[in-house]
Amino acid sequence: MRSSDFRSDTVTQPSAEMRSAMASAEVGDDVLDGDPAVRRLEEFAADWLAKEGALYVPSGTMANQIALGAWTRPGDEIICERGAHIVNYEAGAPGYLHGLQSITVTSERGALDASEVRSLIKPDFIHCPKTGVVCMEQTHMSSGGSVVPLDAMVAVREACLEAEVPVHLDGARLANAEAASGVSAATWAATADSVSVCLSKGLGAPVGSIVAGGAEFLQRARVVRKRLGGWMRQAGVIAAGGLYALENNRARLSKDHALAKELAGRLDRMEGLSCDPAGVQTNLVIVHVMGGAPSLAERLAERGVMVMALSPDSLRFVTHMGVGPADLDALEASLQEILGG
Repeated sequence: MRSSDFRSDTVTQPSAEMRSAMASAEVGDDVLDGDPAVRRLEEFAADWLAKEGALYVPSGTMANQIALGAWTRPGDEIICERGAHIVNYEAGAPGYLHGLQSITVTSERGALDASEVRSLIKPDFIHCPKTGVVCMEQTHMSSGGSVVPLDAMVAVREACLEAEVPVHLDGARLANAEAASGVSAATWAATADSVSVCLSKGLGAPVGSIVAGGAEFLQRARVVRKRLGGWMRQAGVIAAGGLYALENNRARLSKDHALAKELAGRLDRMEGLSCDPAGVQTNLVIVHVMGGAPSLAERLAERGVMVMALSPDSLRFVTHMGVGPADLDALEASLQEILGG
């Protein structure tokens, strides 16, 4: 039985063309002399994001933690949105790795309020921790892949510039924001001093993320990457997949967004499920279940449909290049069978 996997866009498989690019990649020792394919990926990513440079790293969590480690010192404080990936889904890494404490802010669909951020930045006072960095997220996963408005991000950036506090953008799905909004990745990235982008989600690469920023930031980031064990050797074999993804797979993300909106519409019409299709902006759909989301996920899995229970009363569906209209049909048929029974 073929599985319809809506758990995450990280389940994407490299295409034959991507595999060919990986197999033929020119490689070297990235730690000693440099790897040509890694260099090409980093240069392309830096140009796409309009940053001075970029580093290729194994994962999105490592990319974010490299940025935190480069911007802060133990005892510093970070400010981020309450549902942010950095403080909810990275296993407590800010405190464990860097000795940081986190201040979280409730927001409207991931958009930090600049005035609240301004009020939370600590004064230069011996009794207070230093505000090391403010973190934003684009798209915002916890609110269903929402595209945070550009003016809200610009306002936060301006508040941080006034206080001389750096900004990091967790742009794991920044390419989705670009596709959904028509605003370039470089424009989004300009609201932050550093930015991370995941290559192994909707872009379809098998592994890897990018962290980009200015020259001084990158100098510190290389040290943190080394400490975390993220500086790889003949990494061109996988970097070539990431480069192929950036060059060829960004334009197709709008198909995932359209499929997600259709998915939301179908599920919202079912008894016991609730999801506003108008609120679906990218490839994430959060569906509210009237009791028993984990058990519903289990029953769907028995029928070959994989989905993630985000909470006791909500399921998360993610569309990607590995699912299509036939998978929506399989999902709908399975739900009708379960809910009807």
